[in-house]
Amino acid sequence: MRQPALTTTAAYQALAAHHAETRQRTLRDLFAADNQRFSQLSAGAAGLFLDYSKNRLDGATIKLLADLARERGVERLRDAMFAGEKINITEQRAVLHTALRMPRGNALKVDGQDVNADVHAVLDQIRDFTDRVRSGAWLGHTGKPITDVVNIGIGGSDLGPKMVCLALRSYAHPRLKMHFVSNVDGHDMDAALAQVNAETTLFIVASKTFTTAETMMNAHTARNWFLQHGKEDGLAKHFVAVSTNKEAVGKFGIDTANMFPFWDWVGGRYSVWSAIGLPVALSVGFGYFSDFLAGAHELDQHFRTAPLEKNLPALLALVGFWNRQFEGAASLSIAPYHQDLNRFPAYLQQLDMESNGKRITRSGQPVDTPTCPVVWGECGTNAQHAYFQLLHQGTDMTPIDFIAALRPTHDLEGHHDALLANCFAQSEAFMTGKTELEVRAELAAQGVPGAQIDLLAPHKTFPGNRPSNTILMDVLNPAALGALIALYEHKTFVQGVLWDINSFDQWGVELGKVLAKAIQAELTGEPQPARHDSSTNGLIEMAKAAQELR
Repeated sequence: MRQPALTTTAAYQALAAHHAETRQRTLRDLFAADNQRFSQLSAGAAGLFLDYSKNRLDGATIKLLADLARERGVERLRDAMFAGEKINITEQRAVLHTALRMPRGNALKVDGQDVNADVHAVLDQIRDFTDRVRSGAWLGHTGKPITDVVNIGIGGSDLGPKMVCLALRSYAHPRLKMHFVSNVDGHDMDAALAQVNAETTLFIVASKTFTTAETMMNAHTARNWFLQHGKEDGLAKHFVAVSTNKEAVGKFGIDTANMFPFWDWVGGRYSVWSAIGLPVALSVGFGYFSDFLAGAHELDQHFRTAPLEKNLPALLALVGFWNRQFEGAASLSIAPYHQDLNRFPAYLQQLDMESNGKRITRSGQPVDTPTCPVVWGECGTNAQHAYFQLLHQGTDMTPIDFIAALRPTHDLEGHHDALLANCFAQSEAFMTGKTELEVRAELAAQGVPGAQIDLLAPHKTFPGNRPSNTILMDVLNPAALGALIALYEHKTFVQGVLWDINSFDQWGVELGKVLAKAIQAELTGEPQPARHDSSTNGLIEMAKAAQELR
């Protein structure tokens, strides 16, 4: 069903009128007027707590946003997604990453196939394999146990498992060291191979079709390296595949009994819950991997059942939509105050921007509002000494998601209190800022001369009124991480529905790949070079000239 243009809907126009009426209110004013603001504009579920009170909105705003969500069909499409309907309309596919974390025995059929049974058959295969590797029963070609695992993938086949393995570092097997290679740049593979021994290394080649250009180039490089250091009949003990292309996997030299399949209803950026998560299960063990899935499932159940006004993913999406559409926020900064989440901002870049970085509606019409903001970030407290300057005093208003655990997984005295103090202080500082009057009074109290106060006051003034969310968990464990990722997955889905775009395709990835094939052939001198624009032709000629110096 074709949706009306977003800005023409009654719910959107009500929001626009509400914004016009309230745009002069500051966060200081809102907090001063309501001592219950924190309790009223916060919610919790699945071990997570969301404080969204430091956004320039109120309960009336949330009600109007929820009205818009209902008018745009968020609940209807949510139910269709969980039921396995083919809501990825451009590829005619179901969207069932949620099925990957459903407990055994939950009946769900797509095109007559029992999805739950298929998922748990692969999970059983993962459990058996990872148990053998972790216990030392799986041996390399010279009879030694595995000490290093190199995952070769790209996009979701790399970002997801890499981010999760780093985040769950405290739960990792002490013998196994995880490495991730994604970039076609040979420096990436070179750095990984320099750290491993062919006798004790397991390579995972993650490509659904076993044809992904970057992944297969890296896979063949790893294969050649292994054959130089090992022996060909030992290849099957050192390479496994996450794929569905049985013929190509076997031709590569991998025993197809060690091929872990997944399905076309699993999008790459939503795939860490599938066999793509094999490195995670190897690192932390199948028990913790199961906890990871269970945490996500608990958040799924909350998303399916909670009213939008108390629904964590919906609230996060609605607040973000408000900031994007009405507050003019062109980007979103992710600031995890947890070093083990250092790859989480990069993970969310792909999740959000590949999903919703689009300008065409589901019916093929241009959208009439901005869509996905630019997502970026860095761990606190490092971010405070880098880009927070711009967020505090720059000309753009950028919302921030602060993410923290109330308890650490280390026992180093004093560190965690300092970390949380910085996290909470920064969210307060972005909200309150510091007026010029406050700056002048502070400098005068320090005995600074009047002329110096006049010089310094403008530079030390902070506008404040900068929005942020704070997301807390008790401790960063597998279940909490699973819930956190699912929170952002469903947030992305809700915003896609509001904009009426398909969040589950990624045609924008393809154009550069097609052109790269032609240029690569030209660089190697195989065909007659095609004529491009003068810039591209010039760059190709420079690269060809440099080849003679290699």
